[in-house]
Parts: sequence; C-alpha cells; structure tokens
Amino acid sequence: MGTATSSMAAKFAFFPPNPPSYTISVDEETGKLRLSSDLINQRDNVDILKLCTKKGNEIVAMHVKNPSASLTLLYSHGNAADIGQMYHIFTELSSHLNVNLMGYDYSGYGQSSGKPSEHDTYSDIEAAYECLEETYGVKEEDIILYGQSVGSGPALELATHLPELRAVILHSPILSGLRVMYPIKKTFWFDIYKNIDKIPLVNCPVLVIHGTEDEVVNFSHGRQLWELCKEKYEPLWLKGGNHCNLELYPEYLKHLKKFISAIEKLLPHLRNVSSQSTDQPDQPLNTAEHNSEKPRPSTDHKEKARPSFGLREKSRLSSDSREKARASTDRRERTRKSIDRVGKARNSTDQQEKARNSFDRFVQLSPDLLCFMSFAKYKFDKFMMILIIGYGHGRFGDIVRSVGLCNVDCLKQTAAEA
Repeated sequence: MGTATSSMAAKFAFFPPNPPSYTISVDEETGKLRLSSDLINQRDNVDILKLCTKKGNEIVAMHVKNPSASLTLLYSHGNAADIGQMYHIFTELSSHLNVNLMGYDYSGYGQSSGKPSEHDTYSDIEAAYECLEETYGVKEEDIILYGQSVGSGPALELATHLPELRAVILHSPILSGLRVMYPIKKTFWFDIYKNIDKIPLVNCPVLVIHGTEDEVVNFSHGRQLWELCKEKYEPLWLKGGNHCNLELYPEYLKHLKKFISAIEKLLPHLRNVSSQSTDQPDQPLNTAEHNSEKPRPSTDHKEKARPSFGLREKSRLSSDSREKARASTDRRERTRKSIDRVGKARNSTDQQEKARNSFDRFVQLSPDLLCFMSFAKYKFDKFMMILIIGYGHGRFGDIVRSVGLCNVDCLKQTAAEA
C-alpha cells in the first residue's frame, strides 16, 4: 500500500517538461558531451555529465567552472523545468556570485532515465554530491545547497546528513507536499518532502527567499521554514514576487551576493563557535579553561558530605518515608491511568465521527484538490486500516484501476460505508 501511495503522489507532484528542452550530443573534436538546444549558447567552462544513481537511473548534470571561486553551489531546480531551460541561469549565477555550480536533472526529467519520485530525487542529489567530491575534489565544507520550490525537498534531505555543510539557500520552498494543497497541522506518513520536520536538523546558515504573492507555494511556507531554522540568515521577502519571477528582481542577485560574501568570510571550523558566542555571550569561548574551574568546589562538597552516625540513621529513616510516599504516588497514578483509559474508550467513537465529518466537509468544498498529493481518509477497525485515495468523485474508480490497489467495487463499498 505504501508503494501505491508513493506512485500516486508522484503522478501529481512532478511535471517534467515534455518534450525535454534539450538533447545530448558528442563534440567530434573534444569527445565531450554537449547539450543541444536553441536556447543554449555553448560555453567552454561547462561540463556535461551522466551520473549513475543508487536507484539504477542515469541522470544528466552540468558543472560550471569558475576559476576564481572557492565555493560550489549544488542547485536543485524547481518543477516543470530541466537543465536545458536552466542553462543560462546557471552560467549567470556562477559568474555573478563567483561560485562553481553543479546543476542536475531529476530522474525522468530532461534526458535522465527513470521516473520521478521523492526517493529518486534523494538518490539524484546524492549522485551529484558524490560527483563533486570524487570528480572535482570539492570538500563538504565548501558546498552550498540551493533548493528551488520542489528542489527544497532533496536539498534539505541531503543537508540533514552533512554536518560540515557550508550553507543552504531555499528559494520559494515548500513545508511539505500536502501542505501545498491544504494547511494541515500534522505531518502524515504518506506526505512527501517533509521539510517542516527536517529544517530544525540543519546546522548551517540558511537563507530563505520567497515572493509575497506566490500563487503556487504560499508565502507562509518560506516564512515558517525560516522561523524554524537553527542558524537564521536575513531572509529576502520579495514584495509582489510570484513563484516564477524572483530572479528578475534586482534585490535577488544583490542579496545572494551579500550572503555568499558573508559565508566566504565565515570559516567553517569557527561557524559553531560563532553561533554559540552569539546565543550565549556571557560564556567564555575557551571551554577547556572554563570547565577546569568546575572540579574545585567538588572537594569542598565532599568534605561537607561526611555525616556522623546519627545523621546517617536519620537519613535512613528519611529514605523509608520517601519510599512510602513514592508507593502511595504510584497507586494514585495507576488509578488515574485506569480512569483515563475509560475516558478514552468512551470518546474514541466521537473522535472518529468528528474526523469523518471533517473530511466529508473538505470533499464537498474542494473535491478537485484531492488529486494533488494523494489526500487520504482512514477507517479504523480493531487491527486494520483501510487507506482510500480519492481524486474528486468521478475519477475514483479510474485512479484505483490505474494504480492497482485492489478490487474497485470493494473500495467503493468501503468508501460508501465510511
């Protein structure tokens, strides 16, 4: 059932350009791969690569070399785009920000093989990261992850596994897949790209960029992610900006330059010290000297802790009294728990009915929204959970048949009963 749910989500979450904006050819003189497209002006400082992922797919990537750069940007592009469309943006960013840049296509995008899915994108960015390390000799502490829109998912997933990462840039990011469609408060297991749960695990500086009039991913997504960051950098909220035009604002490039400059000056091994000194200015930076002061009063405490025989006897009686009090507390706690269990059993039926009514109201108000991220409805029996995935009312049977969940008539009957 989990595989079927993931497949369903992939159908509505990913929109690779069809046909791709480019083809791949081999330069007869150099033997190097080239992107062939009317949109592309070939550059000598760009390498086109084919990378193998752990999922068994072959993805296309491009590396832009900047001779004077010390940092490398690993860019995960947005939905409905491929590196043919991003070629010009990648080369311009490399030049203006003075960075090397690695961009890649997700599985099923451009000329990359396979089909797109959440976990495939995780394997894709991992393959691009390994290429930077093994082919170009880039160190973890010299890499900045850039995630745009749906690309914020693989970017944050990788960031949680890189403790020495230099920085992260989130461009019109999403809190999670389901939250793009509906403002849910709880993260469900079948949701995809759970960025809201991953951003607190990122230990490097994070820059968030979002347009205030974003019609695809609400501005609140970027703002909430920024609020959850451990190391916040001054965000860029572009007034009037929508989902696809932030690069056209002069402030966009200006703020990125400012961020890159600040990150370059911040040495990787001093980053955590800088954070600690900012949050706790009264504590000394030299923790070794500070800790060496602590053992001194312990000797005095030990001297004072030598009681007479009479004091030890009183201590023993005091311990007995505490044991009796603890036993009494345990009995009261067991009684309280038994009462709580009775209350929960009494309320369980009401809670299920409330959840069912809430979902039905949502279907009546927005039946067409159920397609986007496989919204789910639960029916609980003693040891069974039936997951019903809907696409409005008319397409329910067709969707189930295409995914092959189980007998359609059985599911319709189950849905009617629920």
